[in-house]
Amino acid sequence: MERDTTDLIARARAGDHQAFRDLVQGHSHELQVHCYRILGSLQDAEDALQETLVSAWRNLGEFEQRSSLRTWLYKIATNRCLSMLRADSRRPRIAAPLPEADLPEPTGVGDAPAWLEPYPDVLLDHLVDRRPGPEARYETTEAISLAFITALQLLPPRQRAVLVLRDVLGYHAAEVAQMLGTTQESVSSALKRARATVDNSLAGPSHTGGPAPRPDTAAEQRLVARFTDAMERADLDALIELLVTDVRLSMPPAMLEYRGIETAQRILAAVTFRPGRAYRAVPTRANGQPAFGLYLADPHAGVYRAYCLLVITTAGDHITAITSFTTDVMTRFGLPRTLPETD
Repeated sequence: MERDTTDLIARARAGDHQAFRDLVQGHSHELQVHCYRILGSLQDAEDALQETLVSAWRNLGEFEQRSSLRTWLYKIATNRCLSMLRADSRRPRIAAPLPEADLPEPTGVGDAPAWLEPYPDVLLDHLVDRRPGPEARYETTEAISLAFITALQLLPPRQRAVLVLRDVLGYHAAEVAQMLGTTQESVSSALKRARATVDNSLAGPSHTGGPAPRPDTAAEQRLVARFTDAMERADLDALIELLVTDVRLSMPPAMLEYRGIETAQRILAAVTFRPGRAYRAVPTRANGQPAFGLYLADPHAGVYRAYCLLVITTAGDHITAITSFTTDVMTRFGLPRTLPETD
């Protein structure tokens, strides 16, 4: 394998584009996930990945093979993300207006930033099975959850990069210092502050209450079936039974939060289940969590139109958080804009 890599590097340096594609194709998906963790947006992660690969192609002659190719690519990707965060031009300056004029008063401002986007699980299926390095602190599934991605966005850019490189990917402090062009002492200091912020965020009430069901287990399937049934029958009581007492509702890009089961009941009654509305819910998965494409009936056209994408955070057999995203993200999940009316 090492001989094959050396041969591909030599051919790519000589201008062989196919050799370069063969060289990096096994790393592209994990690099995209890495960029997503730092940036919180799949669109931005795709842009960062493309810029990373262009930079790698242009600078392959400078790769001295003192580290692995994978580490060198992670170095480029991380610094590309930091450059994007410094530019900050892609970030919405003002939260988008609320989609409904009659929402109840929010509990407060939520942690989820305006640019947060969900990550389709189907893309995670393409990841090469690599165990994190010896320094890793988080399991792979935990490190892609919406709660973790949201917590990362609370950190300054350099702290964000350090925590992902050290605690998610498991690189040693010396390796991270080399990637970021800084000292091990600086890395250790940034990591200490980053851990305190992330640990505090993940210790919030909506992140407790027992382990989440594993994908495709009977427990998750039951929860998904009950949620789908409650939505499609417009059964508010059945849906409320699935929620924990301190459930959290958020809806990026509106940076508002609704917390508590009584607040959830008011907002669901006032908006989601108001008279004359009917839905279809199509199960999918995002960020290692159950998700649903929600479609609202259009009686005049005889179809259901895309309404939003819901990602639910679970603990045991209950829902601790519901994050609602706009229809803009639904095509990434292979979800259509409309569904036919059922009999």
